[in-house]
Amino acid sequence: MRAAVLHAFGEPLAVEDVPDPAPADDGAVVAVRATGVCRSDWHAWQGHDASVVLPHVGGHELAGEVVAVGPQVRSVQVGDRVTVPFCCGCGVCEPCTRGETQVCERDLQPGFTLWGSFAELVALPCADLNLVRLPEGLGFVAAAALGCRFMTAWAALRVHGRVAEGEWVAVHGCGGVGLSAVMIAVAAGARVVAVDIDPAKLDRARELGAAAVADASREDAAAAVESLTGGGAHVAVDALGSPETLAASVLGLRRHGRHLQVGLLLAGDERPPVPMARVISRELTLHGVHGMAVRHYPGLLDAVASGALDPAALVGRTLALDDVGAELAAMGGFATRGLSVVDRL
Repeated sequence: MRAAVLHAFGEPLAVEDVPDPAPADDGAVVAVRATGVCRSDWHAWQGHDASVVLPHVGGHELAGEVVAVGPQVRSVQVGDRVTVPFCCGCGVCEPCTRGETQVCERDLQPGFTLWGSFAELVALPCADLNLVRLPEGLGFVAAAALGCRFMTAWAALRVHGRVAEGEWVAVHGCGGVGLSAVMIAVAAGARVVAVDIDPAKLDRARELGAAAVADASREDAAAAVESLTGGGAHVAVDALGSPETLAASVLGLRRHGRHLQVGLLLAGDERPPVPMARVISRELTLHGVHGMAVRHYPGLLDAVASGALDPAALVGRTLALDDVGAELAAMGGFATRGLSVVDRL
């Protein structure tokens, strides 16, 4: 099969022929029909994730068709149209037995601990647990757009943040996951303040329903959010992942607000300062968000099927497998807008 192989961190990917994967006894092999290119992939490409061992094939926001299953697989069949969470469960550890597959103790992640979907084929573990069948009306590009960014934003706002109609939600960073959060919050009946330093991204957030925007390059983000919301957001999402956006997210919350940390803080920012005095004085709640459990997919897919959410509207461009390396390089300068999806493998 063809795959975009990483041989040295930060260096161009090599699209080359590698051996086809075989399914594990409880696993499946999926023919990739579409796969997103995400900032998490950029972190892996840069060498920020210690779980990535070279040579490596990245990619974790995938949709495709099952082409082989192991002998222990019972509910998944060849020909099924599927997607998969980027945090797969082993099915036997304590979190998995509680249905919290996204924090599996074995940490099975295509594109990170396992070879991923920047390839024609990808082997996935524990198929009966992890593979999610796609509704017939959902195309592969839209399904790939559900991947890491959209489904993580759904878990952040609907599972951890419990966003309610009429609440104010501040979204710090309007890349793929941030714009996903804007769309999901608006669909829940919340009012959104979008924060970024790129006017074009703020314009896109407005198009998706943000009630207000703040340019963090021109004004203090936390103060702007507090002013625009009349006292602070009820829920705030750090959708970028930096010490600055984390602090702004926390400081822009009203009393009993909920901070959702979605953006990764890596490459020297693993231990950022947190304004704990504000956390204590306003009795704030902080949530880390590491993907979404398999059990929450039905709610997300129902919202898509109903037309309340349209992940395909966030796709900024589609590209070929040979273009993945250039797309990753562009992410280093935050040049990409919306979601980028590979649909030509």
